[in-house]
Amino acid sequence: MSFRKRLFATLLAIAAGLTAPTAFADTKQAPDDLLAGQVMAVAYSGFREGQHPDRGDGAVNPSDDEILEDLKILVTHGFSLIRLYDSGENSLTTLELIRQHDLPIKALLGVWLEAEFSNHEGCAWLDEPIPDEALAANTLRNAAELQRGIDLANQYDDIVIAVNVGNEALVEWNDHMVPLEKVIAYVRRVKAAIEQPVTVADNYEWWIKDGAPLAAEVDFLGVHTYPAWEEKTINEALAYTVDNIDRVRAALPGKPIAILEAGWASVAIEFGDRANEANQARYFRELQKWASATNTTVFFFEAFDEPWKGNPNNPLGAEKHWGLFNVDRTPKQVLQ
Repeated sequence: MSFRKRLFATLLAIAAGLTAPTAFADTKQAPDDLLAGQVMAVAYSGFREGQHPDRGDGAVNPSDDEILEDLKILVTHGFSLIRLYDSGENSLTTLELIRQHDLPIKALLGVWLEAEFSNHEGCAWLDEPIPDEALAANTLRNAAELQRGIDLANQYDDIVIAVNVGNEALVEWNDHMVPLEKVIAYVRRVKAAIEQPVTVADNYEWWIKDGAPLAAEVDFLGVHTYPAWEEKTINEALAYTVDNIDRVRAALPGKPIAILEAGWASVAIEFGDRANEANQARYFRELQKWASATNTTVFFFEAFDEPWKGNPNNPLGAEKHWGLFNVDRTPKQVLQ
């Protein structure tokens, strides 16, 4: 079914008093395809005002107390599955605190891959080629990160329910590209060393066009979908998201799918008046209903606003405002 037909069917279903998931019941997965049995999960990074990951001059990391506060906030609001993006210091601390305080939280652990190929011709914000020596150093860092991920998955096998190798490292517009054959090799290495399922997170279009070789290697497909970035209105958002997932399923049948990122910014100069808390709340609710009806785990992006992201001179930039909570940890409308 085309996107326009799907959108029309959705609007008819809503007008008739049906829920959107009823219209999309044909995409239902098996209950076992849910990660940790959860429908709505959340992407988590703990960087607060004045904090940031290492951007070349060292990181300013959240404290143990701040991370613990975050985890307790998420539990209080019903989240028991989080996505961590790397296997570095913050992720280690997060896993330690979950175990130490016996928190009812499971984690999708990330292995962050840095550029091993200079995508300066494909990435709009790479102004010049990445030097060969930097790419060589990244390859060594990726190997170390991979081993950290393996070690954490084994050490915290009661908490880590799956491992994600690479985040948008394959899609054509990224600034940290890793060749497909290397990602496949990394996936094979991780799968041989841990018991948990292994996946890779990338844009839905990449999976559709180029994902077949990788789909044969992973245990489930990790898909990103952002209707707001593709100029969709809130009325189109759910149907567009579902259309993305259905196209991935049609291109790569037989593999379970989890949405590893989907969200709606509450403030964004790029999106104009489409970005607001009411629309974020609506997208969350509609996505939750669809995910429940189809046994699809969705990691909503993201837990908390992160001021460090994007242009430091543009406080209204979308990158800073995807959180379900403000940076001061107060909940936005979606959770009130």
